[in-house]
Amino acid sequence: MSAALSAAHGPSGPSGAVTGGDLRLENLTKHFGSFAAVDDVSLTVPQGSFFALLGASGCGKTTTLRMVSGLEDPTRGRIFLGETEVTDLKPYRRPVNTVFQNYALFPHLDIFENVAFGLRRRGVKDVKGPVERMLDLVELGHLARRKPAQLSGGQQQRVAVARALINQPQVLLLDEPLGALDLKLRRQMQIELKRIQTEVGLTFVHVTHDQEEAMTMADTIAVMNAGRIEQLGSPAELYENPVSTFVANFLGQSNLIAGTVEGKDGDVVVVDAQGQRLTLPAKRSRIDSGRIIAGVRPEKVHLARSEAEIPAGHNVLTGGVVSDASFIGVSTQYLVKMPWGAEAGCGEVAVFEQNTGREIQRPGTPVLLHWDPTQTFGLDGAQDIDAGSGIDDEATA
Repeated sequence: MSAALSAAHGPSGPSGAVTGGDLRLENLTKHFGSFAAVDDVSLTVPQGSFFALLGASGCGKTTTLRMVSGLEDPTRGRIFLGETEVTDLKPYRRPVNTVFQNYALFPHLDIFENVAFGLRRRGVKDVKGPVERMLDLVELGHLARRKPAQLSGGQQQRVAVARALINQPQVLLLDEPLGALDLKLRRQMQIELKRIQTEVGLTFVHVTHDQEEAMTMADTIAVMNAGRIEQLGSPAELYENPVSTFVANFLGQSNLIAGTVEGKDGDVVVVDAQGQRLTLPAKRSRIDSGRIIAGVRPEKVHLARSEAEIPAGHNVLTGGVVSDASFIGVSTQYLVKMPWGAEAGCGEVAVFEQNTGREIQRPGTPVLLHWDPTQTFGLDGAQDIDAGSGIDDEATA
């Protein structure tokens, strides 16, 4: 634990009852009338980790956070911090603090007094040392006597984090904390928040609709959909091995093609995808018979003008025609129209090709698509192939 935190007050939280441990949710449920905003969610957030609840507006992530903070009462289920149940504790008795999107700073107080507020409220006499150390942690010591209105959005957000951390919560909840910032500043703050979390070693639970934000910052991500956890794991695990079409489409971008399993050849699943033969590792397939959805991420796919350019053993799709080419500097992003309808999945395959100096293929150019079969994943073909793809990821609720 950092010196700034340990100096704020003793090892227990504000209630004096909880001294550490994982955050656990057991069968947590919240109904608003007949609507289940959160539906039987169980998960464990390891102590000291950076955990993200990721999902679109209305998926239940903010309601989950509000139940952890005590601002909403569960319809049923239990919440534990370590071995202590806090389900029925009042918000002020939980060793939990929340940082909101709108910062909620006191405009009439300077930065020093904003950060000191929690300590003074608890009757701490000597606040100078803890506040100065906390401002140093967020790299704002030189601005201690300025008012919030004199700071940038990113600086105000760091003040809000410092004000929450000085109370030495066991868990820091972040509710869309970067949503009000512009893109460049948001990316800077992603790195800054991760640095702060690593330095103080506290549990951060971060609610966001921004996939890139979650993947940049979190050790573990829970993807929420319709009040339930669709998949939980590390950013790499979720990205490389989605368990559903919703996760594949919502977390990044995927090319999904409907097909049928033809059989298994050792550790390889063989698929007929719209008359074209694809293979994938059995360990990356959620199904080994019947209807299947074969998926591959755009950056894994390559363009070729002839079969001679394609390495032996690669999966190949023929009959493609470039329909769009967008040069964005680090890569060229292509859309390639395929000779099958949209009902088969991607009527257009996305290809992100790194800028290595290759000639850009113009719209109307016939091409072959190919990729390493080990980069293919297989999903249950009974799912909605478009699930998660039409969600407005700019929603903030």
